[in-house]
Amino acid sequence: MSAKNKMKLGNSRVGEGSAVFDAQKCPVLAIVGPTASGKTSLAIDVALALSKRGVCECEVISADSRAIYKGMDIGTAKPTQEEMRGVPHWGIDLVEPNDRFTVVDFCDYARKKIEEIRKKGRLPMIVGGTGLYVDALVYDYRFNDVVKNNYSDRQEMSSDYVVFGIDWSREKLRERLLLRSNKLFTQPIEAETLRMVERYGWDSQAMKSDIYPICWDLMRSKIDLDEAIRLNALDDWHLAKRQLTWFKRNNNIVWISPEKAKERIINFYLAR
Repeated sequence: MSAKNKMKLGNSRVGEGSAVFDAQKCPVLAIVGPTASGKTSLAIDVALALSKRGVCECEVISADSRAIYKGMDIGTAKPTQEEMRGVPHWGIDLVEPNDRFTVVDFCDYARKKIEEIRKKGRLPMIVGGTGLYVDALVYDYRFNDVVKNNYSDRQEMSSDYVVFGIDWSREKLRERLLLRSNKLFTQPIEAETLRMVERYGWDSQAMKSDIYPICWDLMRSKIDLDEAIRLNALDDWHLAKRQLTWFKRNNNIVWISPEKAKERIINFYLAR
């Protein structure tokens, strides 16, 4: 960083749209990647680092089509308050599992939050693995009354966004998925599953995916714990492959290694 930029940074005041950071001009940060790639922890690390350096404060908007559901906390791997480390999060616990929530609803919600966050002089961060949510936002999809089958809008990304993707090797990603699956079953996932089944039953579409059907089989002794962990990791691996297939179609994503991701993103905003 040049001496001039260092001087600007040293004299700037957080959240006031200084010469170093203008909330209305700096692009919104989006962090994407497959499940278990560490998107949320990276976003929080970046947010805390930018705050510590006096660049700006940040707020996270989740782009996860499962985290929108209330009560489905462990099974959807929502960040806990402790894991958020004081960084405000939005887009979590928006609707009941039997409520309808579309990509149009997400875009309306996210755009409103982006505007609110920017008005506070802060940096909005879109973080999640639901590719349609992210694409609809950064490519400014215009949905007609008839649902599109072919999202041909993905041509030119809005200059209001920059998208970084976490690029794990497939072998390492599978290891992370298995570790997370083991961790999930050390938490009170059975109690969460039972509570959700009693309240919503299996007719709710939200209950038919993720860990809940597997956990329900475990609770009824149809499978043992080792098999439950294996099946959940396998299910997540299939999800991760679908997510990667989707994201790899987007030529505007800047893919970065996990080891260099934090430094790369921070330097991007320091250079603004």
